[in-house]
Amino acid sequence: MFYLNRYYDPWAQNFYRYSVACIAIAPLLLYQIRRGGPRIDMHAVKLCLLPCLPNVVHQVTQVMALFYIGPGVYTIFTRASVIFTALLALAFFPEERVVIRQWQFQVGTLLGLIGAFGVIWFQANANSHDQHVALPGLFIAFTATFCWALYGVLIKRPSAELGSIRSFGVVSFITSALLFPLTLAFGKIGTPFQAGLQANLVLIVSAVTCITLAHVLYYVAIREIGVALSQSLQLLCPAIAMALSAWLFGERLTHAQLWSAGILLIGAFLAMRTKPIATAETAENI
Repeated sequence: MFYLNRYYDPWAQNFYRYSVACIAIAPLLLYQIRRGGPRIDMHAVKLCLLPCLPNVVHQVTQVMALFYIGPGVYTIFTRASVIFTALLALAFFPEERVVIRQWQFQVGTLLGLIGAFGVIWFQANANSHDQHVALPGLFIAFTATFCWALYGVLIKRPSAELGSIRSFGVVSFITSALLFPLTLAFGKIGTPFQAGLQANLVLIVSAVTCITLAHVLYYVAIREIGVALSQSLQLLCPAIAMALSAWLFGERLTHAQLWSAGILLIGAFLAMRTKPIATAETAENI
């Protein structure tokens, strides 16, 4: 996404990435439908519509956030979505409120929020000599992460009823449909004709791998190795993102950001050791 910001505006980038992801999941969706199971009808569409609203906000704001902070820093900050999802689960699912009494959740949430704020706050402003990221960038990054967590909570029921492939097939279609008028109004719908072959190939590959394939493989991992291990392995994402960002874009973290990142990851790990992780795992899907 950071690379594509050079060629695509946030609206067009997300519309085309989700459209490609929708096309990519279509063969698997058709295969699932032919094998039987839950029907893809208006009930399925209504079931998936509400989660798509925060998903659209998240997709757009996460791209906007990359104009203020680097991809590595943003990836670290988004680990806080695990904690935000747990907090939202306490509000949406009364049966899981018992988790607030667990010390791992209390300590992990506090550490995670402190670390997430530190990672963003100590990011230098690329557009000035200020030592802190601009407040609009902080707000946008927080909005993206919160909406990601809200999406994770709201998608729990559709995913349970329809299955991972069916639910993502419907979600990707609705998300693309919602992004289309927004792109017409605020973006540039003709960007693919101007971006060039390389940028368009990067967009296609990122859509298939980072949206479609990642979503499907995540659910396979949950089935094969369990939720806890699948969640723990996702803590590798910041390390991988930072390595790639340093190599490709020369991004470096300050000492304060490194300490904050460590605090955030420790907090996220502690929070994930609590009972409601079955609801928190969907925060990292799409």
